[in-house]
Amino acid sequence: MSDSAGEPVLDPSAPADPARPVALASTVVRVTAPNPGMMTGPGTNSYLVGSTELVVVDPGPDEPSHVDALVEAGAGRIRWIVVTHTHLDHAPAAAPLAERTGAEVIGFGARDDFVPDRSVGEGFELAGDDFCLRAVYTPGHASNHLCWELLGERMLFSGDHVMQGSTVVIAPPDGDMTQYLASLRRLVDRDVPLRAIAPGHGSLIEDPATVVGGIVDHRLEREDKVRRALAAAGRATVDDLVASVYDDVHEALHPVARLSLWAHLRKLGEEREATSADPDDIEALWESARG
Repeated sequence: MSDSAGEPVLDPSAPADPARPVALASTVVRVTAPNPGMMTGPGTNSYLVGSTELVVVDPGPDEPSHVDALVEAGAGRIRWIVVTHTHLDHAPAAAPLAERTGAEVIGFGARDDFVPDRSVGEGFELAGDDFCLRAVYTPGHASNHLCWELLGERMLFSGDHVMQGSTVVIAPPDGDMTQYLASLRRLVDRDVPLRAIAPGHGSLIEDPATVVGGIVDHRLEREDKVRRALAAAGRATVDDLVASVYDDVHEALHPVARLSLWAHLRKLGEEREATSADPDDIEALWESARG
C-alpha cells in the first residue's frame, strides 16, 4: 500500500498486488508485475533493495508498464539488477531497465537471451551503502537458479525456488528433482535460520522453516505416489501415470504436472527404483524396479 504522496508504506503482510508497491522492510520494496496467471499467481515480484543505492532483484517480464513502475520506484537510485534465473517471467526486463538506468546486470550466466555484465555464483556478495546481498546457488527448478539473501535481515529472495501458496514446476532436463530437494534442505539446515522468504510469486513467507519443510514433505509424498503407481502398473509412461498420481489436482493442470512427474521418475531412476531405456524422453516407458 502507499500513502497519499505515493510512497510505499511498511506492510509486510500485504498481498502481492500489481497496482501498488509495498514496503516489506525499511530497505525492501516489492513491485509486482501485471502478469497474473496460472503459473505466476498474482504476478512476478520484483524487489528494490537499499535506500541511497538500489539493487533490483528479478526485474521481471519485458512489460513496459512494469519497467516504468520500477524506474519510478527507483527514483534515479538503481545501480544494479540481479536475477534469480532466466525464465521469461523473471529476467527479460533486465535489458530495458539497464538501458534506462545504467545499472549493472548480474546473474549466473548468459542464457535465454539474458546477458549479464557480470556472471556470479555461490557466495558472491553485492554490497550497497546500507545492504549486502549474498548469492545462494539453488539448482532444481532451473540449473542456473540463484536465491539472494539479504544479510542482517535474514530475508531470502527466492525467485521460483520457493513460491507462496503454490507448487514449483520441475521440468527436465534443466529441472532436476534431486537437486531441487537438496536445495530446499539447504534453506532449513542452517546455523542461523531465515527470518523471511520473499518469493518470486505471492506474499512474504514469515515462517520459512515450517513452509519449506512442508514443501519437502509434500514432494516426498508425491514421489511415493509415483513409486506406488508405477509398481502397480509394472510398466508405464508419464501420461499413463499422471491421472492417478495427480488425482487431487484439476485435470486442466495435468499437462504441467506431467513435467514434475517425469522429474520424480528420473529421480527414482537415479536411485535404482525405476528404469527406462531413455529417461531424457518424456514419452519413454518406465519400469518399476520392484518387479
